Amino acid sequence: QVQLVESGGGLVQAGGSLRLSCAASGRTFSSYRMGWFRQAPGKEREFVAGISWSGGSTYYAGSVKGRFTISRDNAKNTVYLQMNSLKPEDTAVYYCGGSQAMGVMPSISYEYDYWGQGTQVTVSS
Repeated sequence: QVQLVESGGGLVQAGGSLRLSCAASGRTFSSYRMGWFRQAPGKEREFVAGISWSGGSTYYAGSVKGRFTISRDNAKNTVYLQMNSLKPEDTAVYYCGGSQAMGVMPSISYEYDYWGQGTQVTVSS
């Protein structure tokens, strides 16, 4: 069992930056690939970024590539999402998820076994 707790959301002006954190409980954090998703009102949850078990491979949605950076610290059981050059369309609730799925990097929500409660990110224009 893994519990995930996100933090770091808030209100920021367009062009600004935020760093989200996701702290995991349990001793098996390094056995999960981790992902960040977001969900805006009236929209489906969408993949934002993912990272491999060791952190050596990362994956991004086209809409955030070059602006967001995902990283993890297995010693601290934490995954991060650094978000730069934020845009109003980045406004959403951001969730971290843990996946034990094998194969290509999971990018669909049902491939994830555990989820955090979410943290709100609001970008004003």
